[in-house]
Formats: sequence, C-alpha cells, structure tokens
Amino acid sequence: MSARFLGSLIVLMILTSCTPNPLDIDISNVKINPVSVHRLERNLNNIQTDNLKGESDKLLNEYGLFFEHYIMNLLKVNGTKDSLYAEALQSFLKDKDISGSYKQTQQVFTDDFFRAFEPELNDCVKRFKYHFPKRNVPNKCVTCISGWNYAFAYTDSTLVTALDMYLGDTCVYYQMLQLPAYRTRFMNKNYLLPDLLRGWLITEFDNAEPTNTLAYHTIFYGRIYYALNALMPNIQDSVMLNYTDAQMQYCKKYEKNLWSYFAEKNRLYETNIKTIQELTGDGPFTGAISKECPPRIAMWVGLQIVRSYMKNNKEATLEQLMNEKDAQKILSRSKYRP
Repeated sequence: MSARFLGSLIVLMILTSCTPNPLDIDISNVKINPVSVHRLERNLNNIQTDNLKGESDKLLNEYGLFFEHYIMNLLKVNGTKDSLYAEALQSFLKDKDISGSYKQTQQVFTDDFFRAFEPELNDCVKRFKYHFPKRNVPNKCVTCISGWNYAFAYTDSTLVTALDMYLGDTCVYYQMLQLPAYRTRFMNKNYLLPDLLRGWLITEFDNAEPTNTLAYHTIFYGRIYYALNALMPNIQDSVMLNYTDAQMQYCKKYEKNLWSYFAEKNRLYETNIKTIQELTGDGPFTGAISKECPPRIAMWVGLQIVRSYMKNNKEATLEQLMNEKDAQKILSRSKYRP
C-alpha cells in the first residue's frame, strides 16, 4: 500500500468519523430564566402538621396552582381548603408503603444527582427556545411522589416528574403492584429526563383534533421523537425509545420488512382503533407482526420517516416540522425507502 493512498485513507476516515451532528446546535447565546428543581416530595414529608395552614400557604407560594392540582389528584379532596385535607394528607404521609417509597427516592435521587441534572435540563430547555423562540418554556421542575399513578406531567409552566416511578427494576413496590418487566426495565433514573421531555413535547404539540389514521399517529410520534432528539442530541435511540439493545437490532435488521408491512394494503390509512393501538400501544412486543418485534413499532417507523424527511428537505426547520399537521405531506416528501 502506497504512502499516498494510506494518507488519503486516514484523512477519509477522520472526515467520516467527525461528521457533525446537525441537531447539536450552539446554544451559548440562548437566554432563559434558569429552571431549578423544587423537591415537593421532601417539602411534604417535612411538613409540620400542627401548623398545616401556614405550611400549606408556604407551599402554595412556592408551587402556585400546581400544588392545588397535585393535592386534588393525589388525595382525592377539593384542594387545601377542603375540610378533609388535613386528615387525608396525614393519612397519606403515614402510609407504610408511601413512607418506604419516599425513603427510596431520597436514596436514589440525591442532591448530587440533581446538581448534575439541573444544567442538563437547562441545556435542553435552551435548545427548545432556540428552535421555538416564540413558545413559552418551563419556569420550574417539580419532583414529587405520585403514589405510582403517573411518571411525568407538564402543567402551569411546570415540568413535573414523579420520582417513585424511577426506582429501578428491582423495586419491591413495582413487584407489589405486579408491574410487567417490559415496563420496569426502563423505570430507573437514566430514563427520567428523556421521559420528562417527551411528556412536555406531547403536551406542547398534541393536536386536539387529529386525523385518526395510522399514518397520522405514526408521523405524530415520529415528530415527537425527532424533537426529543433535538433537545438531547447525544441520546441513544434505545434510551429515547425505551428499547433494549436486542430490540434495536431487530429494527435495524428488519427495517425494510417493517416498512413493507406498513406500506402494503394501504395499511397506513387504516382507521381501525384496534389496529392503531396494536402498532402504537405499549407491551412486551408488537403481536400483529411477531413476538420479536418491539412494542410501539409505529413510533420507531415514524422516527425513520421524519429523519428521512428532514434529510431530504434541508430547508425545513424543526419549528416547521412540528407545526406541520399534514402527515401525508411529510410521508410523501420524506422519500423514505429503506
């Protein structure tokens, strides 16, 4: 091998390995009000019940209307003014399982964890502001315990994450609740931020009057995951999609077959709710295709279509993509052909 050829080969390898990530944008000049983490689960656990009104007023001052919504949903009472509020709150805090779950959250989610989490979250919010300068961004992030009812929410400009939903797959409470392994394997702190951001994006961009076709749902979730990737440009697809390595390998190996399944018999224009649910719903696998096929496979296919669309329509911005409601337009202009 000649020295000239070897030199050219090395240069080519360097250029190939250093291909910039188009989603990894410069956010150094993006200005936002810093989003800080407020630990409601800790505030509630330390509340002085002999001065409940004063303590509750402090929490209302810190958390605003969200605290009232939280109390209503968690305790099933009509807010802090309800005559049953004090009794319901004390009963909740004294519950053996809730108390045990709280102790676990404090062990897993330490102050050091959130010292590292806050700047990462703020970078994601800056990327959102860069791509969507006219949209509002969160002003705080609240951690809480939901009693295992939900993992994340976005309300009143507040990002909410329930720490009791991210305690690890060996958590005794998940076993007590008989949660399936396909869910608990992703219920750990590595998935907290991407789950939280995905919930925010769905709330931000959901269409109240969707066209109920498989194509619509496929492209909608493809756009959501593409936007999530834009907020976390270095995230692995497996983490973003809650897929195992084996499931990712299946998708890559059978990408052409998966696309053929969606494209044949006009399946993308299917309006049957059961069919749509089979291809977008969670579970151990997508039974309509095979027991090896990952769940929510329509979302993975949608992400590939949207990536192809953005690659082949370089003038399109992320804002234009997320505002585009015409799934057929994205599908046609994607030129997706694996």
